Amino acid sequence: MTMRKQFKRSSLFAGLTFLFIFGCADFLEKPLQGELTAETFPTTEGDALLATNAVYNILRVNSYHQGLFPILDIMSDDARKGSNPDDAAATVGPYDIFQHVPTEGNISRWWNTLYEGVKRANVVIEKVPLIAMDDGLKNRYVGEAKFLRALFYFDLVRAWGGVPLVTSTTPALDQTRATKEAVYDLIEADLLSAIATLPEKSQLAAADIGRATKGAARGILAKVYLFQGDFPNAEKYALEVINSGQGYALEANFEDANSENGRHGVESLFEIGALPFENIVQGGNQYANVQGVRGTPNRGWGFNRPSQDLQTSFEPNDPRLDATVIYLGEVLDGVTIAGDASTPDETLDANGNTIEIECYNQKVWTPGANVPTQFNHNRRILRYADVLLMAAEASNENNKPAQALTYLNQVRARARAGNPAILPDIAVTGQAALRDIIFNERRHELALEGHRFWDLIRTGRAATELGSLGFVAGKHELLPIPQIEIDLTQKRIQQNPNWE
Repeated sequence: MTMRKQFKRSSLFAGLTFLFIFGCADFLEKPLQGELTAETFPTTEGDALLATNAVYNILRVNSYHQGLFPILDIMSDDARKGSNPDDAAATVGPYDIFQHVPTEGNISRWWNTLYEGVKRANVVIEKVPLIAMDDGLKNRYVGEAKFLRALFYFDLVRAWGGVPLVTSTTPALDQTRATKEAVYDLIEADLLSAIATLPEKSQLAAADIGRATKGAARGILAKVYLFQGDFPNAEKYALEVINSGQGYALEANFEDANSENGRHGVESLFEIGALPFENIVQGGNQYANVQGVRGTPNRGWGFNRPSQDLQTSFEPNDPRLDATVIYLGEVLDGVTIAGDASTPDETLDANGNTIEIECYNQKVWTPGANVPTQFNHNRRILRYADVLLMAAEASNENNKPAQALTYLNQVRARARAGNPAILPDIAVTGQAALRDIIFNERRHELALEGHRFWDLIRTGRAATELGSLGFVAGKHELLPIPQIEIDLTQKRIQQNPNWE
């Protein structure tokens, strides 16, 4: 096989002219209804819906979630590999100590899945405008595809830096890596276009709940600017969500921010719908199963174990600790958590100090006592608490401490659940001190939701906080480009620094 033919089959560009579309009715809360392939697809209004739904369905592919395992949390100080000591010790275990390598499967699976999402989004963006159909609906579908393409590229640029920009269904086969700035330019343009055409959350029909909205696009755009250190724009778009009049609010009960009770609720700006079945075809999402309680009850594999460092970092009596960590002996929804016989209840170091206990991520818990029900978790991509904390952070950086405190203290007030003896309002106005307080609040509010590692990177704290775990500055800020991409392109796609 020639290298050129091999490149055509590489994960980045494979199938860009041969589309597999998974159609679904009533959007992400319904199982997939069939499979469609056609050279001329899409050509009708019905095709346009199927093509758009196919982009959303990437969100339920198990490798969309960081290659299946939540490696970002595992690389942070919030979590350890988890499961029993031997399970995935050679593949997932290295992420605990920053010994992962460019050939490890999670890296390539995540890369491949994100680019599959980009490919499907490009089909909608390029071909749906040519269909004779209602212009409003046409523009909405294109807006949804641009929102999702931005979401995929946001993961790509944070994980790998500058990456190839594929914006056509027939891309050149000799692409190289774009600059990080060019990737961010595309993300911003896509989100601004999406904001212009998407409906507000209150305008969605019942069958469309879960689709992208103006609020979701504004919230993600605020985060995009935050990651670039553009605090004026981060503040602008976070406040557009807060002041939108769309009823966004914090759930009264912190647990409901991620639980079944809060599905598509007031706190949710964007989440991935799921059903209690063990595969994507029926509507299941394996994200929670990978992290579910192992043993008794048998809910999953038990990866992404809350770390001792995370648990001891919470302020005294912060209710969010108990709502974040499942401990052995707990009773949840009438089910007693006994855990896994092959996993030590406690792991000690050479000096007899506890370095790990068997526990689990409660934020992915769903009611039930078997494996299929654990597939029924709606993963929150963006929730209102995150927007409030982004607004607080950006306001502080923009020398508006009073405004920052308003948003920060809303998050703390919900967390204290009416108990005035805990989590008092913050009154600090010094920029540096308030910066640290907001940063720590993000850790406790958003723990185990995939934010901590990237927060450490973007704020320049990773080397200090993760150095003892093996983090090397100048290397581990980015993942390595999957080795297969470098090989198939004869090094036209070059490796990240210090990963050779």
